[in-house]
Formats: sequence, C-alpha cells, structure tokens
Amino acid sequence: MNDRLKKTRDLQPLLDKIEQNALQSLACPSRAAFRRHPENRSDNEYRQAFSQDADRILNSLAFTRYIDKTQVFSLIRNDHLTHRVLHVQLLSRVARTIGRHLRLNQDLIEAAALGHDIGHPPFGHDGERFLSRLTHAHQAGYFHHNVQSIQFLDKIERNGTGWNLSLQTLDAILCHDGETHVRKLFPHGPRTFDDLDAMIQKFLETEQIGFSPMTLEGCVVRMADTISYIGRDLEDGIRLGLITREQIPDTCRHILGATNGTIVFNLVTDLIATSLDQPFIGFSDEVADALETLKTFNYRHIYKNPAIKQHLGTIRTIYDHLFHQYLTDLEKDCASSVIFTQFLSGLSDTYRDTHSLPQIVRDFISGMTDSYFIRQAPVHLRPHPVDHV
Repeated sequence: MNDRLKKTRDLQPLLDKIEQNALQSLACPSRAAFRRHPENRSDNEYRQAFSQDADRILNSLAFTRYIDKTQVFSLIRNDHLTHRVLHVQLLSRVARTIGRHLRLNQDLIEAAALGHDIGHPPFGHDGERFLSRLTHAHQAGYFHHNVQSIQFLDKIERNGTGWNLSLQTLDAILCHDGETHVRKLFPHGPRTFDDLDAMIQKFLETEQIGFSPMTLEGCVVRMADTISYIGRDLEDGIRLGLITREQIPDTCRHILGATNGTIVFNLVTDLIATSLDQPFIGFSDEVADALETLKTFNYRHIYKNPAIKQHLGTIRTIYDHLFHQYLTDLEKDCASSVIFTQFLSGLSDTYRDTHSLPQIVRDFISGMTDSYFIRQAPVHLRPHPVDHV
C-alpha cells in the first residue's frame, strides 16, 4: 500500500474515535455495524459501515426508480406535487437534523431514510393493497412495502446477490412504519439476522403488524417519516383545492401551525426537546394529540378523498391483469415476456431457485415505476393524466 492510500485508510479509526466522543451513550456507533456476510476491507477504504450503506442504497437501481413513484397523488399534471423521491429526501433531512441534536449516528439515520420506501409498488399505498391481495391469494404472503424494501436491497440488487447492508440499517428500514401513530418509541435493543428473518416471516403471515426498531436511530427515522409527510401532504391538498388552509383544525393551527414549514419546525423542535437525554424518541402529550388530530384530518379530507381515487378501479384492474399475465408467462416459460427479458435475465440462478413463481411476479411488479406499469397494460386500460381533480 502506498503512503497516500495508507493515510486514507487510517481515517476510519480516527472517525471511530470522533464518534466515541461525540455520540451519546445510547447511540449506535459505526463500529457496531454487523453484516450478514463478512467483507474483506479494501486497502483504501476509509468510510465507516453505515456511510457505506448509505452509498450503496443511493447507487442502487431501486433508488433510481424513486423518481417515478407515487407519494399520495398520481396521474395529475402538476409539477409541484410531492413524489416519492422528494419524500425520501425530506425524511433524510428531517431525521438527520433530529439525530444531530440528539447526538445519534447520522450515517445510520441517512442510510435507513434513503432505503425505507424502496419497496413501494406503483401507485403508492393503494397499489400496495392491490398487490397484497394478489400475493396472499397466490400463497406468496401479504405484501408490505417495508418488507419489499429489504427484498430489493438484500436479495435482488446486484444480480440477486444484494448489497450486504448492515443489520441495523435493514432493521430500521423494516420497522419504519410512519403511518401508525405513536407518542413515544422505545428501541427494542439488540437483534440478530435470525431475528430479522423471523420478523419478515411474521409480516408475510399478517396483514397488519409492527415492530419497534432495535436502535434509537431507527426510532428517529420512524418518527421523522410522519413529520416529513404530514405537512407536505397538507400543502399538496391545498394546492389541488381539496381543502383550504382555514379548514385545518384550530388545535392543530394553534399548536403545530398552518403551513408545512411551521408544522415541521414545531414537530422537530418538540421531538428533540422531549427526547433529549431520554431512552426513547417521542413527542410531548400536547403535540402528540395535535399530530394525531392532523393525521385524522388528512385521512378524511386528503388520503380518502374520492376526488383523487377516480382512477383506482382501472389501476386495480391493471394489477390483476399484469399479475396473472406474468404468472402465466412464467408457467409457460415464455422467454419473450418482459418478466424474462427485463427482470429475470439479470438475476442469478440462486434467486430463481429460491423464489416461487408468484414471488417472482411480486418482485417484478413492485419494482416498476408508475409510468412503466401503465406502459405494460393493454392500451384500452391505460389511464390518462388529468390537469386537476
């Protein structure tokens, strides 16, 4: 090793020492990162483990497809609506800000934030419901996007070998669940890869289930998930004319604010103040109550609003059509099908040998962007974007 490379390699122990002095006692240090498969450290590697995880996720093919994935609103021509790729960046920023002030490991937080939604199928949570009905009916288990995130990162990326991410990163991704309202979240504590695999199996067997992350960093990502979407979705709803700012409940306006920026600031400030020097990540009771009220308001007036659901019957029909089409193509070994040419052809024999045909269909469809999904549908089924709801 030449002197220049040796100097860069010496940086990692130095960073470990800086972490030891900077992180709080309950934080997860980078030296505690544990991978399923041992890796030989290259002669010029200077990055710490969770920093490597973030880089691997950022450079994955699945991350690239965030650019065309629904967050809440789809098939509406409006360049200012939030897409999945922006939500992920917002979450990463919010979570790292919280982690910095609580003296937690920001690299672990960033890695989990970047990877948390990679398993989302086309058309968001509605697509997730449609796909779950199909996978369960074909003995491939219930579909959960957080489980599918692990599937992509651990078993599909890099031609089926996966990125060999750290256990702590995968655990935080699996446990992120920003939809469930919680006031305080205590970390579960140490787990093993056997524990992770058992949790994944429970997800596949159960329609609704949740686990607490093993680290405080994972708890931050889970709480920040809600913070990053709640006010942003509100702004998108106002932009589309689904609601007005004056309709926001008075309690929420008084405690959290009436704009995304104010809401995010107040939620982050309260979370930091409440969690400082505590063994949990949580909100004060007053803010937790206001957040729950705002979430209920969003569900009633935005997420469940019939005005943005008009195309879902067609999307469900396309899910049914494509699932059965690809399953038939696999059963008939139709090598010209796109599930062979654009998915299986790039995967190892190990992947094929360890996945059932419905699981292969699940993995192919869930990885599609919204536009690719529509292009695979028969012409007469393809929905057309609209200018307004």
